Amino acid sequence: MINTYKPEGLLIGTQQNRELISAGRVGLEKAMSAGIILESTAILCDSELNLHVDLRGITGIIPKSEVCLVRDGESFKDIAVITRVGKPVCFKIVSIEEKNGRTIAYLSRRLAQIDCMNNYIADLIPGDIICSRVTHLESFGAFVDIGCGIISLLSVDCISVSRFSHPKDRLYNGMIINTVLKSVDREKGRIFVSMRELLGTWEENAALFSAGQTVAGIIRSVESYGVFVELTPNLAGLAELRDDAHPFELPCGSLAAVYIKSIIPERMKIKLVLIDSYKGDPAVSELKYFVDCSTTKHIDSWRYSPLGCSKTVETLFETE
Repeated sequence: MINTYKPEGLLIGTQQNRELISAGRVGLEKAMSAGIILESTAILCDSELNLHVDLRGITGIIPKSEVCLVRDGESFKDIAVITRVGKPVCFKIVSIEEKNGRTIAYLSRRLAQIDCMNNYIADLIPGDIICSRVTHLESFGAFVDIGCGIISLLSVDCISVSRFSHPKDRLYNGMIINTVLKSVDREKGRIFVSMRELLGTWEENAALFSAGQTVAGIIRSVESYGVFVELTPNLAGLAELRDDAHPFELPCGSLAAVYIKSIIPERMKIKLVLIDSYKGDPAVSELKYFVDCSTTKHIDSWRYSPLGCSKTVETLFETE
């Protein structure tokens, strides 16, 4: 299935979007007639909490009630309107009028989101791989836009196998990532996604390294018995502390040089020796996908741990 319901920010530069908005009233009427979702930048929130959108010389207005989809039992929050200013917003055109010599297009982001829910998200099943855009970070995870501003939760334990202190160690606002649909609570309208299943198994990540190498890693945890060093987002090893090393001098997030002493698949362990560390700005691992998300659109299951390992780490995507 070709996804035409992109996270906000990804339609604004497409040829169709540019052409329809640049064509003025003729282009907007064409989009309205065909029910096409367009995207542009919100430039103003007025005193009545209506969003004003840049439409190249035509005034676009999204009334407060049409800014976002509010589900039963939820209350509308003014901050949902205010925080859209300066950002791309998707919308459908409801009507076009002439007022006091001005052309005004009335828009609805809510209708675009309903369209996305009914014709895209409703057809998704657990295990589907979807493009997402990070919108907000909290200590417990990241909120991501999976289409037309519809938000899903990427919990901290689903970001990667290797542990870290805060999602900002992995992600940043506006970042485009690939995720896997984990589950949908259709009664409450809550959607949950995961990402670690796309970042490789233990064996796939360990194959990038060999015993005897000295490599760079990121210190993630300092314990009395050693230091956990992240080699990739889905792979960490335990480093022995040198006799002259002091744990308090090894802040989490620091870059470290480690010698790979041994790689033990049956125990899912990598033994390291800490050579040196660098106290600079907290380091961020580069995400490496082991799944070609341009061609693979669904996975049924994922096993992180090697066969024969006493500990099993896996994900089974069960359909409803």
